[in-house]
Amino acid sequence: MLGFLVVGLVGLRPSEARAGVPQAPPTQTPPPTPPPTDPQNDDPAAPSVAATLQTPAAPSPDDDRLASVTEPDYRLVNLPTTLRLPRHKLSFDMTHRFTGNLMQGSFADNASSLFGLDDGAAVGLELRYAIARHVEAAIYRTNIDKTIQFYSKIDAIHQHAGMPFSLSALVSVEGTSNFHTNYQPGVSIVLSRAIANRLAVYAEPTWVGRTGIEAGLDESTSFVGLGARARVHGRMYLVAEVSPRISGYAPGPAEFGFGLEERVGGHVFQLNFTNTTSTTLAQVARGGFPNTLFLGFNLSRKFF
Repeated sequence: MLGFLVVGLVGLRPSEARAGVPQAPPTQTPPPTPPPTDPQNDDPAAPSVAATLQTPAAPSPDDDRLASVTEPDYRLVNLPTTLRLPRHKLSFDMTHRFTGNLMQGSFADNASSLFGLDDGAAVGLELRYAIARHVEAAIYRTNIDKTIQFYSKIDAIHQHAGMPFSLSALVSVEGTSNFHTNYQPGVSIVLSRAIANRLAVYAEPTWVGRTGIEAGLDESTSFVGLGARARVHGRMYLVAEVSPRISGYAPGPAEFGFGLEERVGGHVFQLNFTNTTSTTLAQVARGGFPNTLFLGFNLSRKFF
């Protein structure tokens, strides 16, 4: 009998030997809660959620330094966007429009001039600086009438969970002859909405004063810029815009443009086609030219 008792005690598992003692349930660590999502900052090249959760100090989804997957640049073709520039950071932009009209002549004629490359170009250079959080100041010069444009953009609202759109306000003044003549003020409200990390759409009601000054007319122009940027693959995008006038001076058809662009790190390169070589706010307000199509490109570089 004693032998059977010893064998029974040895065969018991520790938990069975303590069956009469209350046991605490095993401790389970709850899974980490993922950070709130930002519909504009879900970069396809960003690390996985698991890798992000392992990082001790993950950046806030409202961090201005994060790359925006739906809004990679501060322009569509000519129209401004709601992309924010981090405080005390710089961005440089170049616009280039060849002046050869692709709607004139045959394909062979255009090919002989390398599709406008031999016909000169309208070139603009811009430097943008964030003087404070969500407040940008920029200077832009184009060789069209030696126009210089000064403007400031306030990024008042940023789309995120609970806020379905972004909103920026832009105030501008430009003048020809290196800002010595024909001053033209402008105000624009830029509204954007990012959709499913694939598409950003824009509506931009704009007023520009004294747009008829070069024709000797005391007139202004109001227009609504409409545009979209669609991510078609990885960091490649299709962009399009049009700026129909709703009142005031309108000497030509509404400005339009479309193009294909690629984001590579801090660079964005865009190949575009427009019906005007104009790029400033007042030039866009005056519109494009009938039966014209110009080849061009935009090149930007962010320094952050």
